Amino acid sequence: MLTVYGIEKDHLMEHPKGCSAETLSSAVWLDLVEPTDAEEAEVEAALKIDIPTRGELAEIEASSRLYQDDGAAFMTANLIRRGEDDRPESSPVTFIIKDNHLVTIRYHHPQAFPVYVKQAMKPQTSVMSGWSVLISLIEAVVDRGADHLERVGAIVDETSKQVFDTSFMRPDKTRRRKKPKNLEMLLGKVGEEGDFTSKMRESLLSIGRMAAFMQAVIDQMKLSKEMKENKARLKVIQRDVISLSDHAGFLNGKISFLLDAVLGMISIEQNGIIKIFSIASVIFLPPTLVASMYGMNFKAMPELGWELGYPYALVLMVLSAIIPIYYFRHKGWL
Repeated sequence: MLTVYGIEKDHLMEHPKGCSAETLSSAVWLDLVEPTDAEEAEVEAALKIDIPTRGELAEIEASSRLYQDDGAAFMTANLIRRGEDDRPESSPVTFIIKDNHLVTIRYHHPQAFPVYVKQAMKPQTSVMSGWSVLISLIEAVVDRGADHLERVGAIVDETSKQVFDTSFMRPDKTRRRKKPKNLEMLLGKVGEEGDFTSKMRESLLSIGRMAAFMQAVIDQMKLSKEMKENKARLKVIQRDVISLSDHAGFLNGKISFLLDAVLGMISIEQNGIIKIFSIASVIFLPPTLVASMYGMNFKAMPELGWELGYPYALVLMVLSAIIPIYYFRHKGWL
């Protein structure tokens, strides 16, 4: 799908579908979302550029992601979003800037794009151009990344409270855990947020490289007042990316600790279950021995003709079960 944006007075304006080649060549922003071959050819003919294929977008080497060709700057960064079932999705997005035209090629739907479009269609105080739209998009992506990290932090804090909940150990008898923790669910939640944080760090790294490349491209140009402002905005973006990367690293460390804690809790619960079965087997072993001994039915057994033999055997079995329990409690094993 090809969406074409132009400038009307001081805000962004979307052109109708199927606009002419002249409109394409004068547009400020051309947004290609899962484009067809015909749409790519139409944009290439209008702006005299070679749009990279989807396979080329997936290449990770810097020379394939950040380069200049025929007066245009090609930049690719991994952008992240929350997909279905709140799962993280990361996909490369290419930004092409040539003269006053911006082209974006993407095969997924980062939420920063519609957020920026909605905001840019309102009257703006700054000059609208291809470079300003590009930098504003990057700012929206970074802001969205900060929101994602804040959400991850809130989820990690809430999960940590559930894992380390000790209210049932307090003297107050009214505060008891109503049901055991679902550690498998907590483990899945921690793993999912850890995966999201890793993808976010990867995204921030690619955005930081892209911002540095944009700054180098601007340094090659004749700096007008607008470009000086754009260069200053890029420095702010770079500082924000560094701070968010540091925060993502902190969250990653916290998630790793929480992951180890959940695995430790699971191990403790498993050991507790094994302990219960071990104690049960030790308790019931002596009564079983007594019952099996008096179940042999040999003729020489004096208890066979004894009238009190049956209650005697029952009492003996009960005592053989009680004595190990008392011994274990005395030793502190229970």
